[in-house]
Amino acid sequence: MKKIIETIAGEISGVLAQVDENEAAKLANELQNAKRIFIAGTGRSGLIGKVFAMRMMHSEYPVYVVGETITPSIETGDLLLTISGSGSTGSLVQYAKKAKEIDAKVALVTTNNDSVIGKLSDCTITIPAATKKRLASEPDTIQPLGSQFDQSAHLLLDAIIVYLLLQKPEGKNHSSLNQKHANLE
Repeated sequence: MKKIIETIAGEISGVLAQVDENEAAKLANELQNAKRIFIAGTGRSGLIGKVFAMRMMHSEYPVYVVGETITPSIETGDLLLTISGSGSTGSLVQYAKKAKEIDAKVALVTTNNDSVIGKLSDCTITIPAATKKRLASEPDTIQPLGSQFDQSAHLLLDAIIVYLLLQKPEGKNHSSLNQKHANLE
């Protein structure tokens, strides 16, 4: 078991070492400047999106998860952040097209910046990880399906949260973030 854990940790470390920090900083800037943030993903990527949305809420950003019943209409000045390994997930393509029609910005976390959503996006972060497709250009992994991408996206988005918190002049600490944590548990 220890060997498996070490192998997975090494895989993720290797993938994240190849992420372009300028792409990550650009996404952080887009998040800071957005009127509101809408996050969309399907399957496991959608779950990673929900985790990120929760972190953004704790950090006092106006954030919504696409598909939830309380999510309002996207508008000009808003940002749609899509998370898709392929960058071509059908429903996410439609969301990105709709956001562009309304003059909202679109951002993408993906393995394929040349994808359909990538071409629509104002900002893209490419994570050079393995997906469920196991293309020849993807790194090797012992993990099933798109786990390597999902885990890398999760850690990268958590790093963006830390970056954003450090940019706030008043700073944020554990105590102030914890005040926004759910108390109806």
